[in-house]
Amino acid sequence: MNTLLLLFSLSLSIIPFTLCVPNPSRILSSSSSSPVLDINGDKVQAGPNYFILPVIRGKGGGLYPSNVKQHNSTCPRDIIQETDEVQQGLPVVFTRLDAKKDVVRVSTDVNVRFYTPTICARETIWKLGAYDDKLKQYFVVTGGVEGNPGPKTVGNWFKIEKFGSDYKFVFCPTVCKFCKVICKDVGVFMKDGVRFLALSDTPFKVMFKKTF
Repeated sequence: MNTLLLLFSLSLSIIPFTLCVPNPSRILSSSSSSPVLDINGDKVQAGPNYFILPVIRGKGGGLYPSNVKQHNSTCPRDIIQETDEVQQGLPVVFTRLDAKKDVVRVSTDVNVRFYTPTICARETIWKLGAYDDKLKQYFVVTGGVEGNPGPKTVGNWFKIEKFGSDYKFVFCPTVCKFCKVICKDVGVFMKDGVRFLALSDTPFKVMFKKTF
């Protein structure tokens, strides 16, 4: 019995985001969900590059990867919002769960990867990081895996949801039918003047601007 309890405790420490059951009302099929639109009213596609920009002016700019909290990594792991609203950050590329379909739709699982032509190009996929005990916070970081949906990659999938007339990111993956996961909005966590991407009760309201 003690051995079973130890294995169960270890499994929770390895996969800290498998804590609660997702709300079934939030799970929509790709055929019934509407397409995500960019600032020009065009459908957001998997493959092209898009800037993720804040809707609210005066509260920072776009997003980019950096090493602020995590100094022991060659590639940047933290996801930071630019402090200057005119700075658009780095563009991202979306990958759909169904790679054969191009249009990114609301309430469907996607991978998000920063587009950067460096040695870290495949190291910039978003994922939910381990729980930060000191800050009592889950951060969205890079270092995820693209594709391969299942229990081992459940932390790498996010959804784009409607938020009024705009959009927000939500962590509530449905790529694993039997996994129990956190379902929470993605927002901004402030620490020492730095704006980190993190799970939050206050969503980060965003829009999408196509680059090329």
